Amino acid sequence: MRLSDVDAVLVARCKGNDLTAFDEIVERYQHKIYGYVKRLVGNETDAEDITQEVFLKALNSLHRFREESSLQTWLFRIATNLCRDAHRRRQREKGWLSLWRQADEQSETEEGGIVDPPDDRFNPEKLLLREELGAMLSEAMEQLPLAMREVLILHDVEQMPYEEIAQALGVPLGTVKSRLFHARARLRESLANYVYGV
Repeated sequence: MRLSDVDAVLVARCKGNDLTAFDEIVERYQHKIYGYVKRLVGNETDAEDITQEVFLKALNSLHRFREESSLQTWLFRIATNLCRDAHRRRQREKGWLSLWRQADEQSETEEGGIVDPPDDRFNPEKLLLREELGAMLSEAMEQLPLAMREVLILHDVEQMPYEEIAQALGVPLGTVKSRLFHARARLRESLANYVYGV
C-alpha cells in the first residue's frame, strides 16, 4: 500500500521540522496502534508505554522513512518490533520468576486455594457465556506464538490486506498466509472443547 496524499503532506511537513504535523500523525494513528499493541502484550500499562515508544521512535526516525509503504504500515512495523522486544524481555523474566511462582502455586494448593466468590449482581446467562468465550479466546490467543498472533490481529482485527501485513512484518506474502492459516487452526483446536463440548 502506498503513502496516502494526506500522509504524504504530513510526512513532508514533519521532515521540514513542523511538529504540529507529527501531532496530527499521532492523532490519526494512536488508537489503531494502541489497540494492536494491547492485543499483543495483553495489558493496558505496557500497551500505553509501548505505544508512546512507537511514536517517539517514529519521530526520531521519520527522516529515514523512504515512503515506499503507507505510514500506517511503517508504524505497525515499529510497533511489532517493540512488542517482540517486550515479549523477549518477558520470556527472560519468566525464566527467573518461574521458581517463585511454582512455590506460590504449591503453597496455595496445599492451603486449599484462594477462590474469589462469584459476583451475582449481573448474571444473565448469555452475558456470562459471552464473557466466558471472550476470556477463553483471549487466553487461546495468548498461547499462540507471537508471530502467529501478530498476523491474526493485523488481518482479522485490523482488517489489513495480506500485502500490507507482509510489509509491516517484513516477511514474504506466503509466510503471512501460512501463519494466518496455522493461527486460525490452533484457535479452532483450542476452542473446540468449549464450542463443541468435545
